[in-house]
Amino acid sequence: MTTPKTAEPAGAGPDPEARGLRLVVVLLTLTVVSGLIDAVSYLGLGRVFTANMTGNVVVLGFAAAGAPGFSVPHTATSLGCFLLGAVVGGRVAARFRGGSRRRWTRLSLAAEAALVGLSAAVAFAWPRDAGAAYALIALTALAMGLRNATVRGLGVADLTTTVLTGTLTGLAADSLLGSGTGHRSPRRTASVLAMLAGAFLGAWLVLHHGLGLPLLLAAVGSAVPAVTASGRE
Repeated sequence: MTTPKTAEPAGAGPDPEARGLRLVVVLLTLTVVSGLIDAVSYLGLGRVFTANMTGNVVVLGFAAAGAPGFSVPHTATSLGCFLLGAVVGGRVAARFRGGSRRRWTRLSLAAEAALVGLSAAVAFAWPRDAGAAYALIALTALAMGLRNATVRGLGVADLTTTVLTGTLTGLAADSLLGSGTGHRSPRRTASVLAMLAGAFLGAWLVLHHGLGLPLLLAAVGSAVPAVTASGRE
């Protein structure tokens, strides 16, 4: 006699939030993208940052003081668009807070990939146009503001994706020469190396191939997590 199958209790299936790449892997990938984008902006758009706003505030001070090689309009454009992107990201975070982190992450990264992809198209179409520089600054800064608001809302420790001051401080403070705890050292080290790799690759591409190719690669680096990210750390 065949024993009838017992029905599974409701909610016993696999957690949909767990499907896809862990957020730690996603954020490390995005850290590489940040290195690419800041290489493009700093080396190719007049010594301005569009991902690292800490450096950008300092650059704005340099420009305002009249230091050669820096531009107040370029830097102000970057800061303004970054803040606008962060406002949009904050609204999205408020909409999804308490809901699906997987869906929220993927939606935000899809928007980032679209903005960076559009900037790549501009760079390929008008590689030497002065007006295009403002478009590239605005698009990439807007994308990075949106992403930073999303990453802030996700709250994954030591993976901000755009700045490393706190990460390096924690790495040194918790090292054997510091407190000796080694707390999250592998994650912090991976974050530093990811940013370094992105900056190196981005600089090499800018110097040898212009701005379009590193921006296209950055768009792909955002698009892949946009369709593969999970909601789990």
